[in-house]
Amino acid sequence: MTPSRRTVLGAALGAGAGVAATAAGLPAAAAVGLPAGSAARAADWQLRWSPSARDVGLRAFETLEDDRADSHPAAKPHIFAEGDNFRFNMHMVDRDTSDDRQRHEVTGCRTGDSYLKWQKGQTWRVTYRMFIPGSLKATTSFTHIMQMKQPGAGSAPIVVQSLRRVGGKQTIELKIFEQDILVGRTDLEPLHDKWTDVDFQIKIGDGSSGSVRWILKSGSTTVIDKSKSGVDTFLADRVRPKWGIYRSLGDSSGSLQNTYMLLTGMRGYQLV
Repeated sequence: MTPSRRTVLGAALGAGAGVAATAAGLPAAAAVGLPAGSAARAADWQLRWSPSARDVGLRAFETLEDDRADSHPAAKPHIFAEGDNFRFNMHMVDRDTSDDRQRHEVTGCRTGDSYLKWQKGQTWRVTYRMFIPGSLKATTSFTHIMQMKQPGAGSAPIVVQSLRRVGGKQTIELKIFEQDILVGRTDLEPLHDKWTDVDFQIKIGDGSSGSVRWILKSGSTTVIDKSKSGVDTFLADRVRPKWGIYRSLGDSSGSLQNTYMLLTGMRGYQLV
């Protein structure tokens, strides 16, 4: 396989630098990457992944990145199933293999002994609920809680959902990483200590053939619904989602502290 034009750049930056949807009460979704005025009916989204934390635990995911540097073995596991939720604990002493940052993440969408492969030209959607406690704050440097990446070492993120301080204000945002394109941003503090519904959609395309849509809902209120088309959402091989806490220790706002995050009701759909 010939690497894409961005694989080399990714290596330099490093890993850090349907009907079913309606039945589940998920937000109605316009299609990502379809012509203006088109909409994907609920039946167009095929449910491909719906793990139960209580039943399958961490086998819901393709791989785990739990304290890769073995920096805090006394606290393992940092990632585990807790009832119906997936929990990610982060302590101030935890370190990634690069000791200027912290990382406890899961990758991919596993069903039994196989996992979903998100390929170029396909459109995927993940929905879930996340609980962000007040102790998980936005920072002046990167704090990612969801990423879209090419599997393997040496590739930069493609899309990141991050907690970022902007003008001293705590926000949550979605960006196309390499092109530094802001898809949307909203206040984080009103979302602290409550469940927030996430609906993320991506058309995987090289050059300008990709698109994304990002929706956050708090209860019955849509907090943000933003889309961006004509963007690059592919590096090489395939795209794989990641969830967890991945943050830099370079924060200058004093916001870092022991914290955690909860995810539940995770679903993956393919547009067919």
